[in-house]
Amino acid sequence: MLLKDKTIIVTGGNSGIGEAIALAAAAEGANIVIDYVAHPEETASLVDRAEQAGGHAVGVQADVSRSADLHAMVQKAVDTFGRLDVLVNNAGIETRTSLLDTSESDFEKVLAINVKSAFFGSQAAAKQFIAQGDGGLIINISSVHEDWPMPGNIAYCVSKGGIRMLARTAGVELGEHGIRMVNVAPGAVSTPINASTEADPEKLKRLDAAIPLGRMAHADEIAEVVAFLASGRAAYMTSTTVVVDGGISQGSVGL
Repeated sequence: MLLKDKTIIVTGGNSGIGEAIALAAAAEGANIVIDYVAHPEETASLVDRAEQAGGHAVGVQADVSRSADLHAMVQKAVDTFGRLDVLVNNAGIETRTSLLDTSESDFEKVLAINVKSAFFGSQAAAKQFIAQGDGGLIINISSVHEDWPMPGNIAYCVSKGGIRMLARTAGVELGEHGIRMVNVAPGAVSTPINASTEADPEKLKRLDAAIPLGRMAHADEIAEVVAFLASGRAAYMTSTTVVVDGGISQGSVGL
C-alpha cells in the first residue's frame, strides 16, 4: 500500500476532487483528515467509506480562510494520528465573472479560499513538519488556469496564478528543511464546480470538442495522481506543477 501509515489532510475534502482524494488515499492505507465547512452528514458518510476502503479517517470542521482554523486542523491531525506527512490544499471556489463584473466581496472571497487558505495552511503544515524533523509534502490542487487565461473567470485565474508562484517560491524556501511543494493542475473535471456546464448539452459538447482526449476528467483520475505524489515515489519533485488536463491547454484549432 503506497500510503500506509501516512497522515494526509485534505481541505475541502467532502466533495468533488477532495472526496476522490480522500478515498484514493484511504485505498492506499492512509490516515486522512477531511476538512469541511458544511454538510457534516456527507463528511460522516465519507469517513465511513474511507474506513471501508482500507484507511483511517476523521472529519474536522474548519474555515480555511481563517488562519486559526487551519492551525487547529493541523493539530487535529497530530492529536488523532500522531503526526502529519502531507497537506493537500484542495479547497476552492470560483465566481465565473469578468474584471468589469466582479464585486470586491466576491474577489476577496475567492482569494481567501483559494490562495490565503493554501498560504497559511502551508505555513501551519511546514511548521509541524519542521517540528517533526523529517520533512513533508504540500500538494496544491491548482488548475490549468494558473497559467492559461479563462476570460469571464478572472478572480479564479488570478487566484490560481498566485498558487503557481506559491509553489515555486515556497518550494525553494522550504527545501532546506526537506519540505516539498508540488501543484497538481487539472483541466475540466466532472465535479460540482462544473455542474452548470454538464447540465447544458451544447456547452458540454463544445468543451469536450476542445479537449484532445474528448471528455472531462473524472475526479478519481486527479486523485490517483495526488496519491502517487503523496507516496514519495516522486521525491525529487518540488517547486513545480503536474498538469493533468487531457491536453486541453495544448489544444489548437489548426491552420
